[in-house]
Amino acid sequence: MELRTRIFTPEEARRLNPLQLAFLGDGVYELFIRGYLLGNNTALNVHKLHKEAITYVKAHGQSEIIKAIEKELTEEELYIYKRGRNAKSATVPKNADVTEYRFATGFEALVGYLYLIDNEERLSFVLNKSLDIISRN
Repeated sequence: MELRTRIFTPEEARRLNPLQLAFLGDGVYELFIRGYLLGNNTALNVHKLHKEAITYVKAHGQSEIIKAIEKELTEEELYIYKRGRNAKSATVPKNADVTEYRFATGFEALVGYLYLIDNEERLSFVLNKSLDIISRN
């Protein structure tokens, strides 16, 4: 069974709405974080794993990640991130600051883009850097 859907060309992925990229990126990032937490905390119950995951996946954390790695992004990655950051979302969650939420949406768009084009090297870089940054904060 193939877990991945089709791979997009960079041109196809660029044509997607940045909120579509963020929609996918949110899921990819959450799955990565959940796998990381479970792999390193097998003694924790699901409630505690969930509470720990929230610190990684909330808008504030994602905003901090993208700010920290922005200078290390390629020109293409920066373009995708900025498209996501500047996309107008219909709603902003009550518990999120609007500015942080936009930065987080840009981060998620970047993750979704890298996943869709199957750029494992850069996706791994972004995801692993996120662990370092959140762990430091």
